[in-house]
Amino acid sequence: MNIQNATSKSFIHLHVNGETKEAVVRNADTLLYTLREKLGLTGAKRSCENGDCGACTVLVNGEPSHSCLSLAVEVVDLPIMTIEGLLDSPVREAFANKWAIQCGFCTPGFIVNCHALLTKHPDAKEEIVEEWLQSNICRCTGYQEIKDVVNSLMETNNHSANKKHPRLS
Repeated sequence: MNIQNATSKSFIHLHVNGETKEAVVRNADTLLYTLREKLGLTGAKRSCENGDCGACTVLVNGEPSHSCLSLAVEVVDLPIMTIEGLLDSPVREAFANKWAIQCGFCTPGFIVNCHALLTKHPDAKEEIVEEWLQSNICRCTGYQEIKDVVNSLMETNNHSANKKHPRLS
């Protein structure tokens, strides 16, 4: 972290979606606030702001993270992936094809979380899928369409020669 002002603001570099971004933040600014208000990346949604709903999920160092609970200054030098960085993700395509989108508010968080799930557990059992999906809440769906997305992508992975979908890496 490059701090130019020792008071309450810091000049930081964040590694977001494969690019280095600069921002001046207060030491108390959350990652969610910084992504949305300072960097214009509005895919992560502001909702509960206490880590319960998952609408603000991003990947930090490859792990799903509720960006409303992280301070921006805590994730300097760590790779951050938002929904905007997953434009060509097969998970995004599958969500649209399987109608797992409903109103769409929680969809970015689910897509990011499912991308991480499929990357870390390409052959996950139903219990693992259920556990991962518990970190995101949706009021519009019964989650079946989302489970169908995960299952269809795992099936694709299992039928590929190297057992890993090349686009999920």
